[in-house]
Amino acid sequence: MIPGTKNNMERNNINPHDLTMASDANQECFPSNDDLPTVLLHRLPSFNSPLKEILQPHFHLLDPADSPEPASSFLSSHAKSVRALICLYNTPLGAETLGLLPSLEFIVATSAGVEHIDLEECRGRGIIMTNASKAFAEDAADYAVALLIDVCRRISTADRYVRAGLWQVNRDYPLGFKLGRKRVGIVGLGRIGFEVGKRLEAFGCSIAYNSRQKKPSVPFSYHANVVDLAEDNDALILCCPLTEQTHHIINREVLEALGKEGVIINVGRGALIDEKLLVKFLSRGDIAGAGLDVFENEPDVPREVFELDNVVLSPHRAIFTPESLEALNELVFTNLKAFFSNKPLQSVFKIEGKDYPVM
Repeated sequence: MIPGTKNNMERNNINPHDLTMASDANQECFPSNDDLPTVLLHRLPSFNSPLKEILQPHFHLLDPADSPEPASSFLSSHAKSVRALICLYNTPLGAETLGLLPSLEFIVATSAGVEHIDLEECRGRGIIMTNASKAFAEDAADYAVALLIDVCRRISTADRYVRAGLWQVNRDYPLGFKLGRKRVGIVGLGRIGFEVGKRLEAFGCSIAYNSRQKKPSVPFSYHANVVDLAEDNDALILCCPLTEQTHHIINREVLEALGKEGVIINVGRGALIDEKLLVKFLSRGDIAGAGLDVFENEPDVPREVFELDNVVLSPHRAIFTPESLEALNELVFTNLKAFFSNKPLQSVFKIEGKDYPVM
């Protein structure tokens, strides 16, 4: 827990006296700013976060975005001994920047996806990384299921129908489709995908998934490729990270396999889908509908979908609630404390070829 977080205190019945003692203990451990562990905050100048205020009492934060000095010069002068870095949101973190940080051992990503970070460089140097999937998983899963319900039952379209006064004129409104007992395929069964599956089981849906490898402890059926997954299911929900391998993983073959009654939901990344092709399939009625929270060139959205009643659109908000942002702040704090104390980390992102302890 982050010392001083009132909501967490109330929710977890924490004694403020205990928290004060813990805070005093922290101050004893880190009596001056010079003795605090140093953490680099890597962000675009336009990105602000309450994390800075939360972490400052516990860590010596370096923030190049606050310096008049060019970032590369700042890093060369002040950050050569930095062991831990926070990558705020989708701030690009490439090999050139990483090369200025020879002592870097640990990256804390505040996003679920990490496609903006040079994973090859991190793997080559053995850098450990955590992401925000643990903080965001439940809210992202709720949103994915909500999009699926909306598309199937035509809720957003019904709202527009009533507001336009068409109910009074036409009376009848087209029926939607039942969600219960639908076959749903999840592309990417990480934390978010697993939470989606748990929720849909409660609706009586049968769940299948595609992932890099089969997960023996999971009760859902595994499909080795996405085409087979699409062919055997009524809906696909995309929860996987964007990588070179998953770019446009939803292509013509997958959309054809999904078929005219199929629905696709995307809470992952826009470029998981060949967006231009998806628009054509939706416009022609070659698939039944889509719920899209992410797009290839955000915030630009293909204008053709604005006129389609079988599409529900959302401005990349699946993961964001006040609760998830609070959980993110706590996760970042907890992982930094754990790293500098040589304790197990939470929400570790397993860079292929590396395996780190996970709580």
